[in-house]
Amino acid sequence: MRITQYESAVIINAALEDSVIETELNKIKDTIESFGGTIVDLDKWGRKRLAYQIKKHKIGYYVIYRFNAPTEAITKLERLLKLNESIVRFLTIKLDKFAIEFLDDQKSKRAQVPAAADEAVEAAPEAVIPEPFTEPAAEEPAPETKE
Repeated sequence: MRITQYESAVIINAALEDSVIETELNKIKDTIESFGGTIVDLDKWGRKRLAYQIKKHKIGYYVIYRFNAPTEAITKLERLLKLNESIVRFLTIKLDKFAIEFLDDQKSKRAQVPAAADEAVEAAPEAVIPEPFTEPAAEEPAPETKE
């Protein structure tokens, strides 16, 4: 049994309530794990507008799963995703070594950004609160003089 790393993008019907969407996400996660896979990363993008209508839907809830699984598990997973009526569209791809390296680099960069932001906040001087903006008073016209 050969284990390979995959990435699966899933678009769920955004009209569903948040609790139902979370249930669907957990079902997909449990399905992957039941076929011998392990979740490496779960990236929830949230509700986004679709580029074009899919099954009369204009908005979808986007989720990206990165996981390790045996090759036989993919056909079973895709069959279950296809039968699930809450899922508008999905796409599963096999990640090559270059994609895995790129994703690992991106993940490490994301981990470094919050640490750098914390250091910047500590090094920053006290915040200066600007005075509220007031509209300059309109000048009164000078009285006309007769000559």
